[in-house]
Amino acid sequence: MKDQIHPHSLTQAPHHAGTTPGYMPGFANDFETEALPGALPQGMNSPQKCNYGLYGEQLSGTAFTANPPERTWTYRIRPSVKHSARYTKIDLPYWKSAPNVDPDVISLGQYRWDPVSYGDQALTWLTGMHTMTTAGDVNTQVGMASHIYLATKSMVDEYFFSADSEMLVVPQEGRLRFCTELGIIDVEPKEIAILPRGLVYRVEVLEGPCRGFVCENYGQKFELPARGPIGANCLANPRDFKAPIAAFEDRETPSTLTVKWCGQFHETKIGQSPLDVVAWHGNYAPYKYDLRNYCPVGAILFDHPDPSIFTVLTAPSGVPGTANIDFVLFRERWMVAENTFRPPWYHKNIMSELMGNIYGQYDAKPKGFIPGGMSLHNMMLPHGPDKNAFERASNADLKAEKLDNTMSFMFETRFPQHLTAYAAKEAPLQDDYIDCWSDIEKKFDGTEGTK
Repeated sequence: MKDQIHPHSLTQAPHHAGTTPGYMPGFANDFETEALPGALPQGMNSPQKCNYGLYGEQLSGTAFTANPPERTWTYRIRPSVKHSARYTKIDLPYWKSAPNVDPDVISLGQYRWDPVSYGDQALTWLTGMHTMTTAGDVNTQVGMASHIYLATKSMVDEYFFSADSEMLVVPQEGRLRFCTELGIIDVEPKEIAILPRGLVYRVEVLEGPCRGFVCENYGQKFELPARGPIGANCLANPRDFKAPIAAFEDRETPSTLTVKWCGQFHETKIGQSPLDVVAWHGNYAPYKYDLRNYCPVGAILFDHPDPSIFTVLTAPSGVPGTANIDFVLFRERWMVAENTFRPPWYHKNIMSELMGNIYGQYDAKPKGFIPGGMSLHNMMLPHGPDKNAFERASNADLKAEKLDNTMSFMFETRFPQHLTAYAAKEAPLQDDYIDCWSDIEKKFDGTEGTK
């Protein structure tokens, strides 16, 4: 059968480069969209016969009895069972899942890495995924993994979905396109993408090489944090999240679909593109979000609030007030607190903190924590400013100051994060990072009293 081209159809790379995706605003909305007029049934989900000879199929992101249920009805050229054949187990050696406790690796410590280099080998989204830490257990759907992705070439006639996890993608360099079952999402540095569990997609390199960070969420999906006393405004506003409009491929070409399931990878060979959803409606969808729209709040008189005040998204656990994962953003902002040590204070924390630098300098570590780099301060291990940052902040003229040209983030989880062998032995680990606190001086003088 000849490939069918439609005004709202997807096309295979490199033709995507000139395409402008369309989006719908809102977070956790009930969206509806169709790429062909009349493709979306009205007033019911499962008509006896769908228009255009389409098949109705539901994608459920929660148990049927969850409140509210998260599900999307799709109307597609073939049901997904036609995009699934016999599976063959494959190995993606640098992509690991929890539990992943290597007896030869010490995860107890404060660690920092330089940006991971691209190397000489061409890498796709799948072959360029490098796991740095894991936490929890993928089989019981708790915890997370953190990854560095490297992508230098597009996936061609290759598709992927994770049955294990939702994926939060934080680009640091280059531009990517996610061609998903539900439409197209383009992302670049200062933006993020959220890809739900079970969603099929292909990743294209629009401008490469591409590097960034991924939080693989094994647990309940990310949601907006409850603002509490902050009220209805600021932080991340729902209207700034964008879901894609419907777009589809009707392409008869040999293709490979790779599935991540319980930490293992399997592939199946099919005879067509699985991105064949012509219309859909529901609240289970991918999103993009521009981090420049995040409106931080903070102290306007004295003291430094907890970093939780900068939460963009949170993935809840079964314990109220304790997240499976928090995604926290440290971006440009004004510092105005009086008589206050303004950078993050020294602390140790039951939550483990993995940070990444998107661009600029982080105020507590002005040297060594460079764009594309990562750091890990694991559960209950002390950390905080180095000596120079402490001295500068302790003696600064406390006028209003714009903290500019900075964007870092944190994947924070209630679980300890275990280093992979790659993170401990192959990635560009800064062996001297622990020494950044070695020259902190004793200042105590029991004879002086309070100054």
